Amino acid sequence: MATTRPPKVQTLPPLPIERLVKPFAMFAKQASAGGIVLLACAIIAMVWANSPLGDYYFRLWQTPVEVRFGDLIDIAKPLLLWINDGLMAIFFFLVGMEIKRELLVGELRSPRKAALSMAAALGGMLAPALIYVALNWGTPEIRGWGIPMATDIAFALGALALLGTRAPLALKVFLTALAIVDDLGAVLVIALFYTENLKPGMLLYAFLFWSGMIAMNRLGVRNAVLYFIVGLGMWFFMLKSGVHATVAGVLGAFAIPVRSRIDPELFLVRVREYLNQFDQPTVERTIILSPEQQSAVEAIEREALRVQSPLQRLEHQLHYFVAFAIMPIFALANAGVPLGGENGINWTSRVIWGVALGLLIGKPLGIALFSWLAVRLGLAQLPTGINFVHIVGVGFLAGIGFTMALFIGGLAFAGDELNYAKLGILSGSALSGVIGFTMLRMWTKPQPGTE
Repeated sequence: MATTRPPKVQTLPPLPIERLVKPFAMFAKQASAGGIVLLACAIIAMVWANSPLGDYYFRLWQTPVEVRFGDLIDIAKPLLLWINDGLMAIFFFLVGMEIKRELLVGELRSPRKAALSMAAALGGMLAPALIYVALNWGTPEIRGWGIPMATDIAFALGALALLGTRAPLALKVFLTALAIVDDLGAVLVIALFYTENLKPGMLLYAFLFWSGMIAMNRLGVRNAVLYFIVGLGMWFFMLKSGVHATVAGVLGAFAIPVRSRIDPELFLVRVREYLNQFDQPTVERTIILSPEQQSAVEAIEREALRVQSPLQRLEHQLHYFVAFAIMPIFALANAGVPLGGENGINWTSRVIWGVALGLLIGKPLGIALFSWLAVRLGLAQLPTGINFVHIVGVGFLAGIGFTMALFIGGLAFAGDELNYAKLGILSGSALSGVIGFTMLRMWTKPQPGTE
């Protein structure tokens, strides 16, 4: 009996624009791409700040930008603060969605499963802070104790991705969960300890807008634009309240719905029906779709939206924008440190050493020690294929504190102290990354079945 072969589908040749952007699209899909772009922007900022055009670098970020809408809205800030207070709120919104996802369906959904990452993150926050405090005790610079607590998830996961098949999946999961808990800790530190001139009335208005977002969630509102409009109001009043405006990003993320409208099985049934409608043999084939086909396509698009949760869809949509636009702009605006000048750099500054040693020594020490205690006390167990050498290596990678550390540094300091904090962040992060990558490169082997 002869078998019926399916009709051969002709593949369309790529358009010129598709051929042009293909290399960039392939690069963007690599796990290390975000970290590479971030590193490039940090290097550009350092070179620019110390070049003959350095004055233009600093003048650019101090350019005044004002938004006014009658007497209702009046925000006047330099460009740097629009980046740090505005664009970074979107970064924190993405961080908040990642935290919510991990708490509900990820590695943090059960205390037993999350115990190792939570213990490691706690140690990785306490030890760097204690080292910094020990070096700056009794000085005004002690205010920067929160700077070395942070881990840059993009850089850390990017460095781990460079190991390729040598990095066990369990190690990637552990580092991701650790970094997300670390981010949650950093957000709490910012909200509780880097808030000045609190205005309770404005804060109340911010929470009213947040309550509105939560009510929208309960009512079943799934339109991202509506959440954005209400969230923008919360951001504005949070900005005016004295609490750092980026906290609004995290709070807004926790109000985004996480459940889909239909389950995957129902989605498959409905899409098959619409595909049958699309493939009716009586439909005349032309260069545009028939009304019946257009109707089927629109119905499939609606079902595709219903099967995805708004949180999952927004997280996916914002990922590349944050990784390849917001974070590089932030790095370009914040990483430039002048190394010259009349007095040069005071390399004996306790801020430099407190931040650098906090990241370089405190991070791996705290992560390894608290992980060991959690396992020893029976609160957690090491994942299969992971040993404490891997934990120490990941601890060094977690010492890459670039983005969040620079952010907290900007809240803690200004002037020379801020420049010293940046030098401590850059030097400590660079050394931590190199040591962590080298350790894991030496002590890991390609995973079976991957090469």
